[in-house]
Formats: sequence, C-alpha cells, structure tokens
Amino acid sequence: MSVQVVSAAAAAKVPEVELKDLSPSEAEPQLGLSTAAVSAMAPPAGGGDPEAPAPAAERPPAPGPGSGPAAALSPAAGKVPQASAMKRSDPHHQHQRHRDGGEALVSPDGTVTEAPRTVKKQIQFADQKQEFNKRPTKIGRRSLSRSISQSSTDSYSSAASYTDSSDDETSPRDKQQKNSKGSSDFCVKNIKQAEFGRREIEIAEQEMPALMALRKRAQGEKPLAGAKIVGCTHITAQTAVLMETLGALGAQCRWAACNIYSTLNEVAAALAENGFPVFAWKGESEDDFWWCIDRCVNVEGWQPNMILDDGGDLTHWIYKKYPNMFKKIKGIVEESVTGVHRLYQLSKAGKLCVPAMNVNDSVTKQKFDNLYCCRESILDGLKRTTDMMFGGKQVVVCGYGEVGKGCCAALKAMGSIVYVTEIDPICALQACMDGFRLVKLNEVIRQVDIVITCTGNKNVVTREHLDRMKNSCIVCNMGHSNTEIDVASLRTPELTWERVRSQVDHVIWPDGKRIVLLAEGRLLNLSCSTVPTFVLSITATTQALALIELYNAPEGRYKQDVYLLPKKMDEYVASLHLPTFDAHLTELTDEQAKYLGLNKNGPFKPNYYRCLGLPIK
Repeated sequence: MSVQVVSAAAAAKVPEVELKDLSPSEAEPQLGLSTAAVSAMAPPAGGGDPEAPAPAAERPPAPGPGSGPAAALSPAAGKVPQASAMKRSDPHHQHQRHRDGGEALVSPDGTVTEAPRTVKKQIQFADQKQEFNKRPTKIGRRSLSRSISQSSTDSYSSAASYTDSSDDETSPRDKQQKNSKGSSDFCVKNIKQAEFGRREIEIAEQEMPALMALRKRAQGEKPLAGAKIVGCTHITAQTAVLMETLGALGAQCRWAACNIYSTLNEVAAALAENGFPVFAWKGESEDDFWWCIDRCVNVEGWQPNMILDDGGDLTHWIYKKYPNMFKKIKGIVEESVTGVHRLYQLSKAGKLCVPAMNVNDSVTKQKFDNLYCCRESILDGLKRTTDMMFGGKQVVVCGYGEVGKGCCAALKAMGSIVYVTEIDPICALQACMDGFRLVKLNEVIRQVDIVITCTGNKNVVTREHLDRMKNSCIVCNMGHSNTEIDVASLRTPELTWERVRSQVDHVIWPDGKRIVLLAEGRLLNLSCSTVPTFVLSITATTQALALIELYNAPEGRYKQDVYLLPKKMDEYVASLHLPTFDAHLTELTDEQAKYLGLNKNGPFKPNYYRCLGLPIK
C-alpha cells in the first residue's frame, strides 16, 4: 500500500476541522504539552519574530520516503498553533496573530487561549479511494490439485500467497538453487533464508534439553552409523534439532513435509544449507507434496533402511510404488493416530513385511504431545486466525482422546461452553466426569460457534453438518488427517470461497451464510500457529530412541508387526526432561522394591500400561 505525504501547499484541498473556542481555564490542560515539547517548539534564543521563517537548520525535515499520514499533522505541514511561539510582551489581554492568519488571546498570567474567531485547520491523508496494491499470484502448478468450481476460482486462487511475504512466486520446483557448498540436492522456497532459520533452530535447542543431552551422550558411539533414514514430518525448528541430532549420531537423512502448510521455509533453508536433502516449502500443492516425497525416496544409489513417518503417507508411498525398496527397510517409526491405524491395517492383512514402532501410543507421546501440547496450541491457532474471544462461546469438540481432552481443558478455562462427541463409552464417561456435556453432533450443530475435530477419523463433519451450521461458525481440525472435515464437498459451483488471510477461508452459501474454515481442514496448530518446543522435545527424543532401538535390535527381536515403545524407554525420555524443572526423583529402598516386585531402576509400569492403565487395542 502506498501512502502519500501531503505538503502544506496542498492543504487547501482537504476536509476542514474546527478548533473549538477555549476558556482561559480550559486552555492549559487541553494543550497537554510537556516541558520538553514546549522547549522544542520555542523560538530561537534572543527573541525574534515568530512569524518569520525558522533558519534552515532548525526547520522540520522535509517528509521522506518513510513518512506516513502523520506527516500531515506536523507543525510544518498543518501549521498547528504553537503555544511557545506566541508573544507575551504585553501583560494585559491582547490579540496575537498566527502565521496562518488566526488569532490567540493571552491573559495576564500567560495563559493562551484561542480568540473567539474560528480557525479552520486542514488535515489530509492519502487518497481515500486508493486501493490496496494486489500482488499478482501465479496459478500454475499450485492449483492442479484443486478441483474448485469456476464461480469460486477468482476469489480463491487469487488470494495471498500461502508461503510468506516474498514477492517471488516462482515454484521452488522451477528454481535452480545451490547451498554454499555447491550442493543442489534439495528443494526449498529460498536458500537465502538459511541464516534466519539457523537462529530459530538455535532458539529451539534451548528448549529441547533431552535431545541435546542424547546428542552429547551418544554422538561418540554413533549408534545410527550406517542408518539411512527417510523422514516425512512437520518441518519446523524442532524437527531440525531432531534431524541434526540423528546426523550427529551417524545417520544419513532425507526429508519431506507431512503437511503442505506446516513447513517453516527459513528452517528448511537452514537444513539445506547444512547439507540435509530437504524437499518442502509452505503452501505446496498436492502434486508438489507427492513430488517431494518421491524426490526423498527415489535417488540413484541410495537405499533407505529406516522410515520416520508422521501420518503414514511416506510409508504408503514406498509400499505402493517401490515394493522392493520397502522389503529392505529395517524399521518404521510412526507417531500419529492416522499412520498407526494404517500400519495395523497392513499388519492384519499380512502385508507388513517390516517391524514398526508405534510411538503415538507411548505414554510420553500420548500424555505430553497429544494432551499438553494441544491444550496450549489450540487457543494460539484460533487467536491468530480469527482474533476471537472465547468467553461464552459454544464449542463442540469431536473426540475425547488425549487431543480432545487438551482442547476441552483449554477452552473451558477460557469460559467457553464446551460440548463433546465421542464413540468410546470410556472416553465418554471421562468427558462427563470432567464436566462436559456429551452430545451427538446433530443436536448442537445449529447453535455452536466453533467446531473442532480431534478423532483421526473420516467424514466426522459432513456436508449435511456444514449446511446446518450457523452463520460465521468456525470449523477446524486438530487431528493429523485432513479427512475429518469433508472439505471436498464444499468445492461445488453454488458455494464461493473467499480468502480472508493466510489459512483462513470464508465459504459462502447462496443465501449469504458463511462459515470460517481454517487451514482447509488440515492440522490447525502447526498450520496456523506454533506448538511448545519443550513438548516436542519429548516426542522427538522418543522418536530418536525408537529409531536407535529398531536399527540396533538383534535379528529376531522384532518381527513383522507393530510394537509399542518399551516402557523403560518411555521412562528414560521422561527422566531426561526432569532436570529442567530442578526435579528430584524418590528412589525405592530394597525392601520397597521387593514388596512391589520391581527393579529399583525401573521399569515401574508394565509395558501394556498407558496413561489410564488400559492396554492398547
């Protein structure tokens, strides 16, 4: 947006503002000038005519390129009367003439007031009809996967870039970039952002004590020497700390993003600069998404032997497209509900030919990442995108697992009225005991202000629900999968999409009703805001230990099935984070350990123990 600075000469064209008459008693308080401000406006020492122009060195500087509309309000441009520039030689009331032709009244005690005559001042901002400059947006590859109607194409595809404020709209796939070492084995938005990304990684390292401790303890032994890890996760500063830790432990890594909106471009650039083959940028199309995964996997002379996945897309891609490569994988580590569900499906069908570690259902991941992380980040994501106030709002949270529990706790604490939908009677009973009303979505869909999905399931919010929602209802997803909200059903000719800001769309019905859809139904917190680094330290450390365990396990320990992280590792991850809080564990005596039938050093819970003491299905 360009802003025009109006000179004093152009002041005649602007709206007029009257300066009201002031009584002598009112004048001084309303001037509100500090001693320093009065001194700054005083005439040069030795007197002088206030009507004469000031010397060049003392004149206010001419408006420069950085001057804004406020420049029109300065004494030079608007000629505002200055109290200290009025003559006080006569002790009696007398009229003094201003430079602009107005008059002031000076009382015997020196109080300055306006004369009865009205003085008209002129103030002007930039052209009131001026439109915001619109940066052209290329529609090329980005729109290939979007089957949206012609009626909504203009407002939807011409929206602001998903990536950042950069004017460069060239797809990273069409760029030729190299890092400082001459390598071009990466594809990021802008390699020149690496320095900024490096600073973010350094900040994240301060809040990831366990991962840094693991790096320090194990880098001499190199427990991952020879490991070739292909990863597909959110590419954030916290993931960068994990990747660099894996590299310090001896692994070679290639990485893609598991979400088209969660990549931090500057962090991806920093990783590429540091020699990691990274293929990701914020705002990828669906076509870009799969292209990036394929670039990680399909490399001549490089056979991955470990997979670190978040959502199962990477595992699915290798399994379907490169079956021979999949058979040579030594282990898979998966951290999401969606990805774990897909692994169990493969296992039940007898098609899982690789041992896999279910990190999602480890206690450290369930309780800390899913619960505490979502408890803090749900509010952040909603605030950044909608600027809404939560007090008194009616919210329905679909699913009362650990993610749902965290979301409900945060919203309840802010004064929201929270409803819960749930299929599991145990989780449903928990919701009731925690003070939430258990409902079916159809019962409250017309009245709620916010709908949040936390299930990892498919079509939890259907087109029928979307049609019945009230005007301005906010719809978002806190589960990993983008299938929970039936967004595809909204790509129809009768509905109009209108981009409001990054990751915020209005979907408008023919009668004018609109809903506010966040991140196109994808993961809200990592798409629209950030998540607490300390919590991610717990998850990343768990992932690193799971990779080390699977890679170094003797042949035969893990068969072609899905396993839970050994409880001893869960406890080890937790213990690495305790020093941050200056926390001190109590140790069992020999007698106590014998009484409980435990080893003094753990594990203290059976392997089937979850947060609620229930085995996983």
